[in-house]
Amino acid sequence: MENYFNYFTEIEEHFQRRRGSILLLSTLDWVLIDTWREAGIPLEAVLRGIDTAFDRYDKRKHRTARRINGLAWCAQEVMTAVEDMREASVGAATPRSGAASAGLEWDRIAAHLNQAAAALKAASLTGLAAQTASEIADRLGILATPPGFPPNLEDLERNLTVLDEKLLSTLIATTPEAELTELREQSAQELAPWRRRMQALQIRQIEQQFLHKRLLEKYNLPRLSLFYMRQD
Repeated sequence: MENYFNYFTEIEEHFQRRRGSILLLSTLDWVLIDTWREAGIPLEAVLRGIDTAFDRYDKRKHRTARRINGLAWCAQEVMTAVEDMREASVGAATPRSGAASAGLEWDRIAAHLNQAAAALKAASLTGLAAQTASEIADRLGILATPPGFPPNLEDLERNLTVLDEKLLSTLIATTPEAELTELREQSAQELAPWRRRMQALQIRQIEQQFLHKRLLEKYNLPRLSLFYMRQD
C-alpha cells in the first residue's frame, strides 16, 4: 500500500522549496492534495506539475509583484503532467513501491482504529448523527481486534472508505440547509481566483472535499482512512 503520509508531506515540502519560503498551506491547498490523492494522481506528476508552474513563472521577463501563493496555481500543470506520464506509459506505475508498506505495522493500525473509535464516541453529536457515529465506532473496534486482525490492508482500506462515506453522508443529511449553503459559499470564494486554471470536475471535487473537511472539523471527528494514520 502506498505510503499516504509521504504524499501530503512531499507535496507540501516541494511547493515550499520552489516558492523559497515557508508558506502554510490553506484549507484549499489541503483539499486539493486530497482530491489528487483520491483521483490516483501519482506523486511524481504532482511534483512535476509544481516544477513546471514555477519554471514558467521564473522565466517571465516582467513578473508581477504577486507570488504563487497556493497549489491551485499549479493545478493545470499537474493535470498536464498526468497526461504526459500516461502517454509515456509510466502513469500507471505505482510510485515508490519500495516504501509501499512503510509505517503500517499492525499495532499502529490498531491504535489508529481505536483512537478514531474513541473520537467518534466522544463527539458532540445528536440524533441520527450520534447513532451513526456510535455504530461506526463499534465497527472500528471489531476491525481492530482478532479474529479480523491483522487485516488485509486493501480490504481494510475499502471498509474504512465505506465507513468514511457513511459518516459524511449522515453529517450532510443532518446539517441545516443554511449552514451547508454558507459552507459552499466559503468554498466558492476561496476557489474564485483559481477557477480558470481548473477543470470543472476538479472544481466539483474540491468543493465537496472542502465541505467534508469543514463538517469534520466542526465536530472534531476523525478521518478513518489509513492515509490519516499518525506517523509518530
